[in-house]
Amino acid sequence: MNIEQALTLRGEAESYERQENAWLLEHLTQIDSFDLVMKKTQELTLEQEQQYIAGLERIAAGEPLAYITGSQPFWTLDLKVTQDTLVPRPDTEVLVETVLKLDLPHDARIVDLGTGTGAIALSLAIERPEWSITATDIYAPTLEVAQFNAEKHDLTQVKFALGHWFKALERNQFFDVIVSNPPYIDPDDEHMQDLATEPKRALVAANNGLADLEFIIQNGKKWLTANGWIALEHGYNQAGVVYQLFKKYGYTEIQTIKDYGGNNRVTIGCSM
Repeated sequence: MNIEQALTLRGEAESYERQENAWLLEHLTQIDSFDLVMKKTQELTLEQEQQYIAGLERIAAGEPLAYITGSQPFWTLDLKVTQDTLVPRPDTEVLVETVLKLDLPHDARIVDLGTGTGAIALSLAIERPEWSITATDIYAPTLEVAQFNAEKHDLTQVKFALGHWFKALERNQFFDVIVSNPPYIDPDDEHMQDLATEPKRALVAANNGLADLEFIIQNGKKWLTANGWIALEHGYNQAGVVYQLFKKYGYTEIQTIKDYGGNNRVTIGCSM
């Protein structure tokens, strides 16, 4: 089997499945995914072919590619991923874009609650090296992955704190932005069966998936500067409820932003 044949084993041209095929081949052959097409006639070794087919079978069984390769591209970064972390999704880049577009001080202070791999915090850090960024997580092995990714990309301005949401922070800390991709899936959601290999604690929240979203909105003002922002990722069908939560707790300039698939994905509010 050559590279071209391997690439076409799954998915349609230009599909996300084909991109995953390319990432898996890159991992196995050490050929940059952008160069695979240029080397499409190159034959895979028997071992590479066997590993490739086994990898596709693991993906078909519901395991994320990132757990197979041990890494996941996100923004401009290549992030280490383990089974202690949620796999960063492309749509979460919309959350990064949203924060970057806010009118913030040159030396803005940002906290990423529930950082996981560090995807959000590190993407912001690489774009705004002058910002002071704190990343928190409740689970120590997960936070260690984020710290590894920060060191890997030499993002030394990012600080890390262990704890449950705001309990990870020191008193009298104030931030210009609180950003988070918290658990927001209902425990009974039928889609959970497709996410069985990923850590449930990073996915599921009580109260129809809204408990952590509401907790952050309700308590966030205590940690925000004047005119500070909260930016939250949420489920495609939760935008209306999240909007009302921001309104209930006194935020202004509330806005919902769509993801790359046209679904409501991020909602922001100002503490003004």
